[in-house]
Amino acid sequence: MPNTYSQIYIHCVFAVKNRLNLIPKKHGEEIKKYISGIISGLNCKLIAIENVPNHFHILVSMSPSISVSDFMGKVKANSSRFINEKKFVAGKFEWQTGYGVFSVSKSGAEKVIKYIINQEEHHRTKSFGEEYLEFLKVYEVPYDERYIFEDVL
Repeated sequence: MPNTYSQIYIHCVFAVKNRLNLIPKKHGEEIKKYISGIISGLNCKLIAIENVPNHFHILVSMSPSISVSDFMGKVKANSSRFINEKKFVAGKFEWQTGYGVFSVSKSGAEKVIKYIINQEEHHRTKSFGEEYLEFLKVYEVPYDERYIFEDVL
């Protein structure tokens, strides 16, 4: 085949180091635009993005030319550099080392988009730790309790 065709949707979740509330609402839009540019530069397509003060959710149509780990590494490294250069927070801004990525079917994408864009409402009743553990259970991702956000539940 002369061309490569793919449809790879992933829902990505990544948090501020120690899940601190360091992303003020007044800077959220600028950070989202910057992350959108990073994603576009990686030949991927941003479908949905939203944040609350301590974490981001994105739904992306991935290019098969980049691995998920390389994609997440570039999104996190470049966005944290941007946040630090803009001095959006006092001191050094860092993302949590890990992240969650979950595959999404074309038929499930609309539900994930709605979930992502309603983050503020969603987190009025559920903490980040509760949400993250729920994702791991729903997607049947094995995990070790010793290494899951001990301080956020």
